[in-house]
Amino acid sequence: MATYNKRGYKTPKEKEVKDVVTEEQQVIIDEKDSTTAGVFSKLDETASRTEDWVAKNQKIIIGLVAGIAVATIGYLAYQKFIEAPKQNEAASEMFVAQQNFEKATNGVASDSLYKLALNGSEGKFGFVKIADEYSGTDAGNLANYYAGIASLNIGKYDDAIKYLGEFKSKEAIVGALAIGAIGDAYSQKNQQKEALDYYVKAAESNKNDFTTPRFLLKAGKTALALGQKEDAIKYLTDIKENYDATPEAASVDVLIGLAQ
Repeated sequence: MATYNKRGYKTPKEKEVKDVVTEEQQVIIDEKDSTTAGVFSKLDETASRTEDWVAKNQKIIIGLVAGIAVATIGYLAYQKFIEAPKQNEAASEMFVAQQNFEKATNGVASDSLYKLALNGSEGKFGFVKIADEYSGTDAGNLANYYAGIASLNIGKYDDAIKYLGEFKSKEAIVGALAIGAIGDAYSQKNQQKEALDYYVKAAESNKNDFTTPRFLLKAGKTALALGQKEDAIKYLTDIKENYDATPEAASVDVLIGLAQ
Protein backbone atom coordinates (compact mmCIF):
# COMPACT_ATOMS: atom_id res chain seq x y z
CA MET A 1 0.00 0.00 0.00
CA ALA A 2 1.44 3.38 -0.92
CA THR A 3 1.89 6.02 1.75
CA TYR A 4 1.44 9.68 0.97
CA ASN A 5 2.84 12.58 2.96
CA LYS A 6 1.03 15.81 3.28
CA ARG A 7 2.52 18.67 1.37
CA GLY A 8 5.09 20.58 3.36
CA TYR A 9 5.69 17.78 5.84
CA LYS A 10 9.23 16.57 6.15
CA THR A 11 10.17 13.54 8.17
CA PRO A 12 12.88 14.55 10.58
CA LYS A 13 16.15 12.81 10.25
CA GLU A 14 17.26 10.48 12.99
CA LYS A 15 20.13 12.74 14.00
CA GLU A 16 17.81 15.75 14.40
CA VAL A 17 15.48 13.81 16.75
CA LYS A 18 18.39 12.78 18.86
CA ASP A 19 19.63 16.35 19.01
CA VAL A 20 16.24 17.60 20.27
CA VAL A 21 16.08 14.97 23.04
CA THR A 22 19.60 15.70 24.07
CA GLU A 23 18.86 19.40 24.41
CA GLU A 24 15.78 18.74 26.62
CA GLN A 25 17.77 16.41 28.84
CA GLN A 26 20.51 18.96 29.05
CA VAL A 27 18.05 21.59 30.32
CA ILE A 28 16.88 19.22 33.09
CA ILE A 29 20.43 18.31 34.03
CA ASP A 30 21.46 21.96 34.09
CA GLU A 31 18.52 22.77 36.41
CA LYS A 32 19.44 19.92 38.77
CA ASP A 33 23.05 20.96 38.76
CA SER A 34 22.03 24.53 39.53
CA THR A 35 19.78 23.46 42.47
CA THR A 36 22.42 21.11 43.89
CA ALA A 37 25.06 23.76 43.59
CA GLY A 38 22.80 26.18 45.47
CA VAL A 39 22.21 23.70 48.30
CA PHE A 40 25.91 22.99 48.67
CA SER A 41 26.63 26.67 48.53
CA LYS A 42 24.22 27.30 51.43
CA LEU A 43 25.70 24.41 53.39
CA ASP A 44 29.17 25.80 52.80
CA GLU A 45 28.04 29.23 53.98
CA THR A 46 26.42 27.76 57.11
CA ALA A 47 29.47 25.65 57.87
CA SER A 48 31.70 28.64 57.34
CA ARG A 49 29.60 30.75 59.73
CA THR A 50 29.65 27.94 62.34
CA GLU A 51 33.38 27.58 62.04
CA ASP A 52 33.81 31.33 62.38
CA TRP A 53 31.62 31.34 65.52
CA VAL A 54 33.57 28.45 67.04
CA ALA A 55 36.84 30.13 66.18
CA LYS A 56 35.76 33.41 67.73
CA ASN A 57 34.28 31.80 70.84
CA GLN A 58 36.54 28.80 71.38
CA LYS A 59 37.97 30.27 74.57
CA ILE A 60 34.47 30.52 76.05
CA ILE A 61 33.57 26.99 74.91
CA ILE A 62 36.79 25.53 76.31
CA GLY A 63 36.19 27.45 79.54
CA LEU A 64 32.67 26.05 79.93
CA VAL A 65 33.78 22.47 79.28
CA ALA A 66 36.69 22.88 81.66
CA GLY A 67 34.39 24.39 84.28
CA ILE A 68 32.02 21.41 84.13
CA ALA A 69 34.94 19.00 84.39
CA VAL A 70 36.45 20.85 87.35
CA ALA A 71 33.08 20.96 89.15
CA THR A 72 32.56 17.21 88.68
CA ILE A 73 36.07 16.33 89.80
CA GLY A 74 35.79 18.77 92.69
CA TYR A 75 32.52 17.22 93.92
CA LEU A 76 33.97 13.69 93.81
CA ALA A 77 37.13 14.84 95.56
CA TYR A 78 35.09 16.67 98.20
CA GLN A 79 33.11 13.53 98.98
CA LYS A 80 36.20 11.34 99.19
CA PHE A 81 38.76 13.60 100.87
CA ILE A 82 36.65 16.05 102.89
CA GLU A 83 33.13 14.83 103.58
CA ALA A 84 33.96 11.21 104.45
CA PRO A 85 36.81 12.10 106.87
CA LYS A 86 34.59 14.81 108.38
CA GLN A 87 31.84 12.24 109.02
CA ASN A 88 34.33 9.93 110.75
CA GLU A 89 35.78 12.76 112.80
CA ALA A 90 32.32 13.89 113.93
CA ALA A 91 31.35 10.34 114.92
CA SER A 92 34.54 10.05 116.96
CA GLU A 93 33.87 13.34 118.73
CA MET A 94 30.31 12.32 119.57
CA PHE A 95 31.15 9.03 121.29
CA VAL A 96 31.74 10.51 124.78
CA ALA A 97 28.70 12.81 124.51
CA GLN A 98 26.51 9.84 123.63
CA GLN A 99 27.79 7.91 126.65
CA ASN A 100 26.92 10.81 128.96
CA PHE A 101 23.49 11.10 127.37
CA GLU A 102 22.75 7.40 127.85
CA LYS A 103 23.81 7.54 131.50
CA ALA A 104 21.59 10.57 132.00
CA THR A 105 18.55 8.80 130.55
CA ASN A 106 19.17 5.95 133.01
CA GLY A 107 18.70 8.44 135.85
CA VAL A 108 22.30 8.70 137.10
CA ALA A 109 23.00 12.37 138.00
CA SER A 110 20.82 13.27 135.05
CA ASP A 111 21.10 17.07 134.96
CA SER A 112 24.89 17.18 135.22
CA LEU A 113 25.31 14.41 132.66
CA TYR A 114 22.94 16.08 130.23
CA LYS A 115 25.03 19.25 130.58
CA LEU A 116 28.21 17.29 129.91
CA ALA A 117 26.57 15.74 126.88
CA LEU A 118 25.66 19.21 125.65
CA ASN A 119 28.90 21.02 126.41
CA GLY A 120 31.51 18.27 126.13
CA SER A 121 33.93 16.47 128.44
CA GLU A 122 37.18 14.48 128.42
CA GLY A 123 38.58 16.73 125.69
CA LYS A 124 35.71 15.88 123.33
CA PHE A 125 33.01 18.14 121.93
CA GLY A 126 29.47 18.09 123.26
CA PHE A 127 26.37 17.93 121.06
CA VAL A 128 26.13 21.71 120.76
CA LYS A 129 29.62 22.05 119.30
CA ILE A 130 29.23 18.97 117.10
CA ALA A 131 25.96 20.26 115.64
CA ASP A 132 27.70 23.53 114.77
CA GLU A 133 31.16 22.33 113.68
CA TYR A 134 29.88 19.36 111.66
CA SER A 135 26.75 20.89 110.19
CA GLY A 136 25.80 19.09 107.00
CA THR A 137 27.05 15.68 108.14
CA ASP A 138 24.90 12.82 109.46
CA ALA A 139 26.63 13.10 112.84
CA GLY A 140 26.00 16.84 112.97
CA ASN A 141 22.33 16.29 112.18
CA LEU A 142 22.00 13.60 114.86
CA ALA A 143 23.70 15.92 117.35
CA ASN A 144 20.78 18.32 116.86
CA TYR A 145 18.38 15.63 118.05
CA TYR A 146 20.48 14.76 121.11
CA ALA A 147 21.01 18.44 121.93
CA GLY A 148 17.27 19.08 121.66
CA ILE A 149 16.29 16.22 123.98
CA ALA A 150 19.04 17.04 126.50
CA SER A 151 17.99 20.70 126.51
CA LEU A 152 14.37 19.68 127.06
CA ASN A 153 15.38 17.57 130.06
CA ILE A 154 17.28 20.37 131.79
CA GLY A 155 14.57 22.97 131.20
CA LYS A 156 16.15 24.89 128.32
CA TYR A 157 13.01 24.82 126.25
CA ASP A 158 13.91 27.44 123.66
CA ASP A 159 17.15 25.58 122.93
CA ALA A 160 15.19 22.35 122.67
CA ILE A 161 12.84 23.90 120.10
CA LYS A 162 15.79 25.27 118.13
CA TYR A 163 17.82 22.05 117.93
CA LEU A 164 14.88 19.75 117.37
CA GLY A 165 13.63 22.07 114.64
CA GLU A 166 16.97 21.73 112.82
CA PHE A 167 16.96 17.94 113.06
CA LYS A 168 15.94 16.07 109.88
CA SER A 169 15.20 12.37 109.97
CA LYS A 170 14.63 9.77 107.27
CA GLU A 171 13.52 7.36 110.01
CA ALA A 172 9.81 8.01 110.48
CA ILE A 173 9.47 7.09 114.17
CA VAL A 174 12.48 9.16 115.28
CA GLY A 175 11.17 12.04 113.20
CA ALA A 176 7.78 11.81 114.93
CA LEU A 177 9.45 11.72 118.36
CA ALA A 178 11.42 14.88 117.52
CA ILE A 179 8.27 16.71 116.41
CA GLY A 180 6.41 15.58 119.53
CA ALA A 181 9.30 16.70 121.74
CA ILE A 182 8.93 20.21 120.29
CA GLY A 183 5.31 20.00 121.43
CA ASP A 184 6.54 19.06 124.92
CA ALA A 185 8.85 22.09 124.97
CA TYR A 186 5.99 24.42 124.04
CA SER A 187 3.78 22.76 126.63
CA GLN A 188 6.43 23.40 129.32
CA LYS A 189 6.52 27.04 128.20
CA ASN A 190 2.72 27.07 128.73
CA GLN A 191 2.14 27.72 125.03
CA GLN A 192 -0.58 25.13 124.70
CA LYS A 193 -1.84 26.12 121.27
CA GLU A 194 1.63 25.66 119.74
CA ALA A 195 2.04 22.42 121.70
CA LEU A 196 -1.25 21.08 120.29
CA ASP A 197 -0.16 21.87 116.73
CA TYR A 198 3.05 19.86 117.15
CA TYR A 199 1.31 16.95 118.90
CA VAL A 200 -1.14 16.64 116.02
CA LYS A 201 1.68 16.94 113.49
CA ALA A 202 3.67 14.23 115.30
CA ALA A 203 0.64 11.91 115.44
CA GLU A 204 -0.02 12.33 111.73
CA SER A 205 3.59 12.21 110.51
CA ASN A 206 3.72 8.42 110.65
CA LYS A 207 0.87 6.08 111.56
CA ASN A 208 2.12 3.37 113.92
CA ASP A 209 1.19 1.78 117.24
CA PHE A 210 4.01 3.47 119.14
CA THR A 211 4.12 7.20 118.39
CA THR A 212 0.63 7.79 117.00
CA PRO A 213 -1.45 6.93 120.12
CA ARG A 214 1.19 8.60 122.33
CA PHE A 215 0.77 11.97 120.62
CA LEU A 216 -2.95 11.59 119.99
CA LEU A 217 -3.34 11.26 123.78
CA LYS A 218 -1.25 14.39 124.38
CA ALA A 219 -3.23 16.20 121.70
CA GLY A 220 -6.51 15.12 123.32
CA LYS A 221 -5.43 16.29 126.79
CA THR A 222 -4.11 19.59 125.44
CA ALA A 223 -7.25 20.24 123.39
CA LEU A 224 -9.31 19.51 126.52
CA ALA A 225 -7.22 22.00 128.51
CA LEU A 226 -7.80 24.61 125.79
CA GLY A 227 -11.57 24.00 125.93
CA GLN A 228 -11.61 22.50 122.42
CA LYS A 229 -13.85 19.61 123.41
CA GLU A 230 -14.85 18.48 119.94
CA ASP A 231 -11.22 18.21 118.89
CA ALA A 232 -10.36 16.42 122.11
CA ILE A 233 -13.08 13.84 121.48
CA LYS A 234 -11.83 13.37 117.90
CA TYR A 235 -8.26 12.64 118.97
CA LEU A 236 -9.27 10.39 121.85
CA THR A 237 -11.83 8.48 119.78
CA ASP A 238 -9.14 7.84 117.18
CA ILE A 239 -7.15 6.03 119.88
CA LYS A 240 -10.18 4.05 121.02
CA GLU A 241 -11.15 2.92 117.53
CA ASN A 242 -7.76 2.38 115.91
CA TYR A 243 -5.25 1.79 118.72
CA ASP A 244 -7.34 0.00 121.32
CA ALA A 245 -4.56 -2.49 122.18
CA THR A 246 -2.07 0.23 123.19
CA PRO A 247 -1.49 1.48 126.78
CA GLU A 248 -2.88 4.90 125.83
CA ALA A 249 -6.29 3.40 125.12
CA ALA A 250 -6.77 2.51 128.81
CA SER A 251 -7.57 6.09 129.83
CA VAL A 252 -9.47 7.42 126.82
CA ASP A 253 -12.98 6.57 128.05
CA VAL A 254 -12.53 8.71 131.16
CA LEU A 255 -11.13 11.61 129.09
CA ILE A 256 -13.90 11.32 126.50
CA GLY A 257 -16.41 11.47 129.36
CA LEU A 258 -14.80 14.72 130.58
CA ALA A 259 -14.99 16.20 127.09
CA GLN A 260 -18.68 15.42 126.61
